[in-house]
Amino acid sequence: MIPESFIEELKYASDIEELVSSYVRLSRKGKNSKGLCPFHSEKTPSFTVYPENGSYYCFGCGAGGDVITFVRQVENLEYVEAVRFLAQKAGMRMPEDVQNDKTAMHRARILEINRETARYYHGVLMDEKGGSTLNYLRERGLTPKTVKRFGLGYAPPGWNSLRDHLRSKGFSNEDILAAAVVSRGRNDSIYDQFRDRVMFPIIDLRGGVIGFGGRVVQGGGPKYLNSPDTMVFKKSRNLFALNYAKATQSDTLLLAEGYMDVIALHQAGFDNAVATLGTSLTAEQSRLIAQYAKKVAIAYDSDTAGQAAAKRALSLFQETDVAVSVLEIKGAKDPDEYIKKFGAQRFQGLIDGGKSAVQYEIDKLKERFDLDSPEGRVAFLQQFCKLMAAIGSDLQREVYISQTARELDVGKEGLKTTVESIRKKRFYAEEKKSSHNLRAFAQDKTGKARSKEGELRGEMAQRAVISMLVRHPDYYKELRGKLTPEDFYNEDLRAIYGAVIHRLSENGSLEPIYLAGQLTPSQMSLYSQLSAAGREIQYYRQQADEYMQAILERKKNKTPDEVAQMERAEYQRYITSLTANKK
Repeated sequence: MIPESFIEELKYASDIEELVSSYVRLSRKGKNSKGLCPFHSEKTPSFTVYPENGSYYCFGCGAGGDVITFVRQVENLEYVEAVRFLAQKAGMRMPEDVQNDKTAMHRARILEINRETARYYHGVLMDEKGGSTLNYLRERGLTPKTVKRFGLGYAPPGWNSLRDHLRSKGFSNEDILAAAVVSRGRNDSIYDQFRDRVMFPIIDLRGGVIGFGGRVVQGGGPKYLNSPDTMVFKKSRNLFALNYAKATQSDTLLLAEGYMDVIALHQAGFDNAVATLGTSLTAEQSRLIAQYAKKVAIAYDSDTAGQAAAKRALSLFQETDVAVSVLEIKGAKDPDEYIKKFGAQRFQGLIDGGKSAVQYEIDKLKERFDLDSPEGRVAFLQQFCKLMAAIGSDLQREVYISQTARELDVGKEGLKTTVESIRKKRFYAEEKKSSHNLRAFAQDKTGKARSKEGELRGEMAQRAVISMLVRHPDYYKELRGKLTPEDFYNEDLRAIYGAVIHRLSENGSLEPIYLAGQLTPSQMSLYSQLSAAGREIQYYRQQADEYMQAILERKKNKTPDEVAQMERAEYQRYITSLTANKK
């Protein structure tokens, strides 16, 4: 257990706006800050930071909590690990009684195994076993300096060479299975996950080896094989070479498709290149890029698959505020080949002349239709207007509408009218879909809880009583000894209420950071939702009793499912109580 005195000190050392702004671009709105949520895709900022109590809440997806919960969610850490992360940033020493936290030790063990695995693969590459593979890398144009910088290695063809090496270093089968560098076979045997492949260590922003990519040099099997997700590795949340690219002086990140493209780009002087990890770009990765760059240039392969992937990436970047361009890599299949054929200077010219995301989409639309025929022009313009309607900038829409009207000799005003009509329809549809009442529950004119969208009065009363206590902790006097956590039938609300009244019984603060160690991240999000809702509602002391009565009444009236799960004796007591109440 981490002492509260340490959490108190950590709270003052960890400014939530400063922390969140290192992941999210925030702008001040009065005393709070808003930005695009890092946990889901959105175009309109609904992620709010409340400096006054060190919390955050997203009105779009419901994510919320304190600085510790934020680190847990964004860095995929357990509670103690998140506290340690913040303590290190603040230059604080962790209390001795939590230094040996089991989860943190397990995570550190996996990172240690990964580091030793990377050393082993690199050593194999550099000795006689890796001769042919090292020659392959040289033929691909990689210098010894590049091979060393990226820690490239070779997984030998045997089934147990890495396994035996790691065992000799004192690692158990359970440890190396958790790191996913081996797999479990029949009869509980384990064998090497990667065999006869060039190995690419994947390194996180803190310098830890979190996973591997392996490329086959010859023989069968998939061309690329990547580590599965583990405690330390999530493919959808990381980017290859971001550990190097984050230090670039450029305001642009180059997004390539594969490991070799990225390494070739870095060797040619483009230290801002990154790649996804064996999957298409994810929403998490697009938001991660937006944290480190103002612009992104998509440098995908020139084949059909690469261009389709580029289009998917564009749709994800629309949810961020980065400027996007797409490179046309003509005369070569990928950036690696282009640089070899034409040189780094020509490739820089591609970057400088990259098409904007909008122009790229327009050109792709033109390829789909016969613009020499009236029917083809009409079909193109219908799709063009839909594309324009999705653009938020009035100036951008004006430029592209004017340009297209000139090119196809059609009236600009007609296009603008059509685009505005589509925008209005989308706006009202989006408003209806995403309208969010800041209150988690409603009230009638007398201040009594009433149902909202069919919710039971008791469900709303559970939420209301927590929100009320956050706003007015002194109202706890009305409930003390009368309403217990066991009276709450919603499991998450029961846990939150239990944590709240425990704090209040000890005259403790209800700021989120003090509850983060007792509640799960999802419960912290719900707590933040209730806290945010409480800011919008005026409470009265007598409501405490009204909410309590609604909860106790709901507790007496079981649902059919709850009745079906009762033991015989409990069922008999329930029937007896109902009969007594009717008399």
